[in-house]
Amino acid sequence: MMQREIGSVVAGFAPPPHPAEVVLEGQHVRLEPLNADAHAADLHRAFAGDDALWDYLPYGPFGGAAAYHRWVKDHETSRDPVFFALRDLHSGHFCGVTSFLRIDQGNGVIEVGHICLGPELQKTRAATEALFLMMQWVFEAGYRRFEWKCNALNLPSRRAAQRLGFSYEGVFRQHMIQKGRNRDTAWFAIIDSEWPGLREAFRAWLAPENFSDAGQQRERLADLTGLVRAGSDPLL
Repeated sequence: MMQREIGSVVAGFAPPPHPAEVVLEGQHVRLEPLNADAHAADLHRAFAGDDALWDYLPYGPFGGAAAYHRWVKDHETSRDPVFFALRDLHSGHFCGVTSFLRIDQGNGVIEVGHICLGPELQKTRAATEALFLMMQWVFEAGYRRFEWKCNALNLPSRRAAQRLGFSYEGVFRQHMIQKGRNRDTAWFAIIDSEWPGLREAFRAWLAPENFSDAGQQRERLADLTGLVRAGSDPLL
């Protein structure tokens, strides 16, 4: 009789914890649960004047500080997504937001999203470390899969996903309607077996000796994670 393939046994799996109230801190950045009174004013200043930040998010831009404060107040207690404010430890400013979402503890799957980085935080070690800290928490907590999804037209986000070690898994066509427009969604993911290699890639990239006195990187993160990453995005 032909042997039927029905998938490998997942031995010893227990549902991982929910990320509510998690605080993550590294050398360059601190992630703490988003709070309107503590963070909204600083974040609004960080985002002000750059409406393009909201192009691929389902909300924004906001008419003013009060409107943004109301939005944060409405979402600060959400359990899915769970939002975080990013504090640059060198400047002391809160200048970014990220979240865990689509939290599926039963299957060990979680997604990163709602990423919004002010100009001060973009293309910095702090921004990269923030994603590393989230990734580290996910796999050390026992999740099996960490997802990144973005509008298929958002090429900077697609490039960022691969730089960070997420493998390309395809495009879901006509996946959503956002702000009255069609959204095809590009999917990327990291699975737990890839984490040990990616952890070493991030540690090597974040190491002080990887940067010159002027702050220029010596080895690119994309080159380091590319040794681990499985899928290449054909558009990049």
